[in-house]
Amino acid sequence: MRFAANAFRFIAYATLLAASSAALAQTYPDRPVRIIVAFAPGGPTDVMARLIAQQLSDNLGKQFFVENQPGAGGNIGMGNAARSTPDGYTLLMASSSYVVNPSLFAKQSYDPYKDFVPISNVGVSPNIIAVHPDVPAKSIAELIAYIKASPGKVSFSSPGAGTTPHLSGELFKLSQSLDMVHVPFGGAGPALQSTVAGHTPVAVVAMPPATALVLDGKIRGLAVTGKTRSAALPNVPTMAEAGLKDQEADTFQGVFVPAGTPKPIVDLLSQELIKIASRPDVKARFAALGFEPVGSAPDEFAAQIRAEIPKWGKIIKDAGIKAE
Repeated sequence: MRFAANAFRFIAYATLLAASSAALAQTYPDRPVRIIVAFAPGGPTDVMARLIAQQLSDNLGKQFFVENQPGAGGNIGMGNAARSTPDGYTLLMASSSYVVNPSLFAKQSYDPYKDFVPISNVGVSPNIIAVHPDVPAKSIAELIAYIKASPGKVSFSSPGAGTTPHLSGELFKLSQSLDMVHVPFGGAGPALQSTVAGHTPVAVVAMPPATALVLDGKIRGLAVTGKTRSAALPNVPTMAEAGLKDQEADTFQGVFVPAGTPKPIVDLLSQELIKIASRPDVKARFAALGFEPVGSAPDEFAAQIRAEIPKWGKIIKDAGIKAE
């Protein structure tokens, strides 16, 4: 009898919980929703977050707004997001740093497996190697020669230590035995401005924030790290076309929520993000900025996370990269 009564109470509680969650999803969102971006304004994650925020605002009828929390290679913003109330009113827009940082930093501000629910990989972008116009190199081959002629005197900027652009730069260095100094910044925006100003003659960043600068002639794009050329910069060759194989790398831009967020809200956000990524007008906007839309489901994105953490971990170990 006691077992039956306990079972009845459990079923009643579960039914009530399910009903409450369903009701919550029907009214969500009923106030503004923040999207934490763990990098400075102007970088690819910030650019993507603002595109997504506008689309979600239009579709769901409440404001989705971006809050930039840069620092520590993204750990500050991601850690704060992990500790946020899991009610659907704090989202995290994260780049591949999410899967890189666990191998890069001795201490982590978040557990990539337990602290978040992956919602969707919204889009990816290749990295680009670009130079200040005064650098006398109009191809990757000429850049290699330029660096080798002045060992230890040429520097390259990146969005931060351990970001996929940084790893692309290190892979480029290792493959060609280059003595080039890495200068990390707190995002792609500051890294690019350093190269535009001529302080760091080379920049290795994700494509979206660099596209307009290349088109305006403020920097010169030499190669992208994608499998194919980007529609946004069709005249810039791939690294393979430039003569360097096995240099492919991209940066994902994904949406997460803190673990414990009600499943109906997770499902609603997933449906909306997949819908957004599939719209022709959104695809065109992504392409113009150098993004390739993905729009993966939560289980697909979770599988990608589990695969990429050890992948990047091996590269970091082999290259001897440490957080700066």
